[in-house]
Amino acid sequence: MSDKRRSRAAAPMAAEDGLLLLQSQALAEEEEAKTKGEMLTRFLKDKLAKEERSSTLNLHKLRTQWRTVLREVKDKELRQDIEIFSQTFARVMDCKDSVIESLATDLEEAEEQHAQALRSHLYNIDRLLQLQQSRLTCLEEGYNAQLEALKMELEAERRTILEQHERESCYLRDVALATEQNYAKNNHEATLNFQSARDDIKYKSQQEKQYSRLQLGGKVEVLWEQFQRAMQSYTEATEHQKIAFEALKQKDKKSSREIEMQAKKLQKLQDLVTATKGQIAAHLRESEKQNRRVREEKESVLRQLQELKNEMKQARATAHGSLARLTTQSSAALKALARVVEKAQRILRLAEMCRKLETEEEKVLPFYPSSLAEGEQQDAQKVLEETPTEPLAQVRRQHRSPRCCHSGG
Repeated sequence: MSDKRRSRAAAPMAAEDGLLLLQSQALAEEEEAKTKGEMLTRFLKDKLAKEERSSTLNLHKLRTQWRTVLREVKDKELRQDIEIFSQTFARVMDCKDSVIESLATDLEEAEEQHAQALRSHLYNIDRLLQLQQSRLTCLEEGYNAQLEALKMELEAERRTILEQHERESCYLRDVALATEQNYAKNNHEATLNFQSARDDIKYKSQQEKQYSRLQLGGKVEVLWEQFQRAMQSYTEATEHQKIAFEALKQKDKKSSREIEMQAKKLQKLQDLVTATKGQIAAHLRESEKQNRRVREEKESVLRQLQELKNEMKQARATAHGSLARLTTQSSAALKALARVVEKAQRILRLAEMCRKLETEEEKVLPFYPSSLAEGEQQDAQKVLEETPTEPLAQVRRQHRSPRCCHSGG
């Protein structure tokens, strides 16, 4: 029983020991793997650093060789550019010479054209002055002729109106006088006839009345009949006179109306004469205003003519001064151009002499790197870097810029 218990107690102990052994082995393996990983990392880092140093060195060598190749290519391009620039400079100098000659010719032609234009301008101005003077003379003569014609026409019209007014006034006075005389005569005759007829009838009636009263007092009816007959005969006898009186009355009214109409016509004629006089006075005032305005316009035109003459004098003086300045400037320009041409000819002669004195090496390589000082090299570099103004140089620069960018890339 005791052995069994011991064997049972020893079994758990052996299991625990195995577990501990396995754990220790696992830990040892982990440490060994970690050590191997660290060694591999250090090895890879060292190898990467060596690769980077070798790549940097190789890249430096490649850049150095590439720069050497680019310098050689750039040297060739610069030599070609120098040759092209020398040819271009020669052509540009020839163009400049031809331009200077053409400018001198154009200057002479311009001077001749200016002189001819000045002469034609002065001649045209004289012609314009003559035309203006003749035009003013013609206008003045026309104005005087029109003024005289208007005066004569107004005077004739005034005389005609006055004569017509006198004739109509005389006629109206005669008509009024004749009408008044006729009216007075007719009125007096009618009045006399009426009074005489009335007196006669009155007298007869009184006599008959007295006679009938004295002799025929008893014969009232007979007398009344006689009276009625006498009354009827009186009425019949005075009927014509009554009709004549009514006719004369109507004629008097008609004459009155005619007198009133003639008076109205006379008033109208007087108003017309007054209006005509007013129109004549207005025409005279208007003609005086027109004369004054024409005189003022004439004075203003004369003032403008004087101002134009003064302006012409000033313009002539200014043109003469400008011509003198232009002459002096052109002579100075010709002298300067002559000096430039002389200097260019001297430079060309010197260049020919220098070309004759050049050696073979100078003909092949005319410019040495050490032939210029440092300041001269900087000036030459600045000149090369400046933007060219000649069209050919600009085209050449535009052609070179893409190629330089390509080679730099």
